[in-house]
Amino acid sequence: MSIKFDRIAAVLFLTVGVLFMIGSKHLASSSYGSKVGPDIFPFILGIILSLLSIRLFYETLRTQSQGNKQVLQYKPFLIIFAATLIYILTLETIGYVITTFLFLFVCFQTMERKKWITSIIISAGFSGAVYYLFVGLLKGTLPGWPIWFS
Repeated sequence: MSIKFDRIAAVLFLTVGVLFMIGSKHLASSSYGSKVGPDIFPFILGIILSLLSIRLFYETLRTQSQGNKQVLQYKPFLIIFAATLIYILTLETIGYVITTFLFLFVCFQTMERKKWITSIIISAGFSGAVYYLFVGLLKGTLPGWPIWFS
């Protein structure tokens, strides 16, 4: 990627991260009936996104501009962007575990096609572990399994 693109992306991601943190504080306290406040997940995600974007911006300041131009890869970006939109639209109806597994699998395969067994294992493990930790241990709520699956 180009340094100019990375700097612009870092500023945009920092803005989104800060907006996540601000927006999470406006969530009603009774959302989904969770014992863990509904603002915790978006707030933590906002912090992580902000910290990573600051790191990216810092890295672009440290790196000197290189003479060779790299070609931007639009196809993987568009695939992951479309997968994200589908994930957002189907999360409530299909449920967290299935949609997160499919989303992660598509993203991993977009980045590295030949390791599909590893992609399946990581996607399934992450989806199941996060669901168990958040719902089982923290007594929070996430969209469960779809009705047709039970």
